[in-house]
Amino acid sequence: MPVYAYKGVTAAGKSTRGQVSAENLRTARQKMRKDGIFLTDINESSAGAATAVAVAKRRGAKLSFNVPIHLGRRIPALARSVATRQLATLTGAGIPLVEAMGALVEQIEHAYLKAVMAQVRDRVNEGATLADALQESGEFDNLFVSMIRAGEASGTLEPVLMRIADYLEEQVRLSGKISSILMYPAFMLTFTMLVVVVLVTVVLPQITSLLEDLDQDLPFYTQWVMSGSAFIREWWWGIGILAAAAVVGLRLALRTEGGRATYDRLALQTPIVGRVVRVVAIARFSRTLATLLAAGVGIVQSLDIARFVANNKVLADVIDSARTAILEGSSLAKPLRASGEFPPMVTTMIEVGERSGELEAMLDKVANTYDEQVESTVTKLTSLIEPLLILVMVGIVLVIILATLMPLLQVTNALA
Repeated sequence: MPVYAYKGVTAAGKSTRGQVSAENLRTARQKMRKDGIFLTDINESSAGAATAVAVAKRRGAKLSFNVPIHLGRRIPALARSVATRQLATLTGAGIPLVEAMGALVEQIEHAYLKAVMAQVRDRVNEGATLADALQESGEFDNLFVSMIRAGEASGTLEPVLMRIADYLEEQVRLSGKISSILMYPAFMLTFTMLVVVVLVTVVLPQITSLLEDLDQDLPFYTQWVMSGSAFIREWWWGIGILAAAAVVGLRLALRTEGGRATYDRLALQTPIVGRVVRVVAIARFSRTLATLLAAGVGIVQSLDIARFVANNKVLADVIDSARTAILEGSSLAKPLRASGEFPPMVTTMIEVGERSGELEAMLDKVANTYDEQVESTVTKLTSLIEPLLILVMVGIVLVIILATLMPLLQVTNALA
């Protein structure tokens, strides 16, 4: 069904714009009039939406270790969560899926998500399952599609959609907490760099010319500071090129299996930071696996999907080994414990869950516990970083001040 972009004026005289799905242009105009909108311009935009979706298909929605959950690069996680919960509410009210999809498309405010869901609705209207239509769009990953497929097969689509919405909201909440905690250290680091740049490019050149005019023997640390300042001013473009080359080289190395494994292993072994990386990875893995199992997805397929969510190749390889062990008749807890990468508390709770038949509930408890640890650990790390950044900034400023003031004080004392 075509999607039309329109501009118009409401009955209250306010300008408005948006998109509407309709069989044809005439029907679109009728819908707008019914909604009390007087059109000033309306054009079909379904071709643009189809092109965008086709580009997404060609690009692919592959899971990678760089992006643990990829449900569309241009669609915010919160917008996906809201749309998923709205669809769950509509289907839970007994509305047929095609009608529910139509109502959902009308409610979505995000332009690209609206276009994608319009394409999905049209495929469902043509007889495709919701899972197949979502997969064909190229904007939903295996986790999302697999849960929808399991919900459709078991007749529990509405609770599965609710679980997906809860999962997405939990990921948004966790990411928001970490971002808010790290905001102040990031600001302090930026401010420190700005202070250093101003001192090196503005203040030091003026003081350097003054010291050179004194024609005095300068202390070695003053000479070092002056030489460093001159080097940065003269070769700033080279430093920029080297920094860009280092970033590009690191990104290319991370795309290789060996480079990614080395980086992730070092990340886990780094003091303090390694604990944060491990806690975040285990929290995401536990939450994802619990959500998939609760939706009716098999344990083997769930592990195959959830291993990417850890965003760490070392842990992903351990999970993959556990998947192979399960196929050979082993339990989940045994290979995880043997790897030494998962804490004893996690493996013990998983083992208890397997014995009692409540693995999903135990994984949820693990996820909740580690979500709290993520927040507390990041908060502690931030409390260490903040004074460290302040000391670094004060140290840099102090070194520059001493290196420039000491020669001036020596000359002053000599004249006195």
